[in-house]
Amino acid sequence: MQTIELRKEKHDFRTNEALKTLRTNIEFAGEDIQVIGLTSATPNEGKSTISMELAKSFAENGSHTLLIDADMRKSVMRARQLHGNIRYGLTNILARKTAIEDAICVSDFDNLEVIFAGPVPPNPSELLGGKHFGGVIEYARSHYDCVIIDAPPIGSVIDAAVIARKCDGMLIVIESGAISYRFEKKVVDQLKVADARILGVVLNKINIGGKGYYGRYYGKYYERYYGKYYGQYYGTGNDNR
Repeated sequence: MQTIELRKEKHDFRTNEALKTLRTNIEFAGEDIQVIGLTSATPNEGKSTISMELAKSFAENGSHTLLIDADMRKSVMRARQLHGNIRYGLTNILARKTAIEDAICVSDFDNLEVIFAGPVPPNPSELLGGKHFGGVIEYARSHYDCVIIDAPPIGSVIDAAVIARKCDGMLIVIESGAISYRFEKKVVDQLKVADARILGVVLNKINIGGKGYYGRYYGKYYERYYGKYYGQYYGTGNDNR
């Protein structure tokens, strides 16, 4: 196995609570939900960030978690790595150039291990649809409590639909105000064609402090309710952080 150090992201209270809520809702979806895939309609909607943070959330809650970076065409997951020498990734496994155990990266987060995408292959869809990817998933099922798969945007390539067939459920990450309803419906329809179980949607990049509906409503709600409630215990001054 390889050893890595991941970047530690700092989140505010609302973000941390949203991640915990997402994890809890998945846990309530059923005991048969072990392998979870995440996709989006287009790049840059925050899919990989949500995948990483969700995996961390499961790990922090005590679940032995494996994060698989299956976006082999244009992976951004490796940018989350701070230190470590990554020699092998998912591509190397699927091309039968290395064993699964050798491509797993043990992170500095307790209970969290990662398989990065590896070199860009000429045939990602064929590799993901082959029996060797199925073997990776079966290995993950038998060795981990939770498996998070960062899949490519389904609006761009078919890879996510191929991955969805191996998952117990799929989450769709949507950037607020960036995607049309018709485009998102096509994403849902494509996953349904693949017989995917859609667990739900993650609405990402909401401007809480903005002037739109979410900014007006949720911004005031959080400020009024959580600010008042937690202020009783933690105070409101900077010296009480």
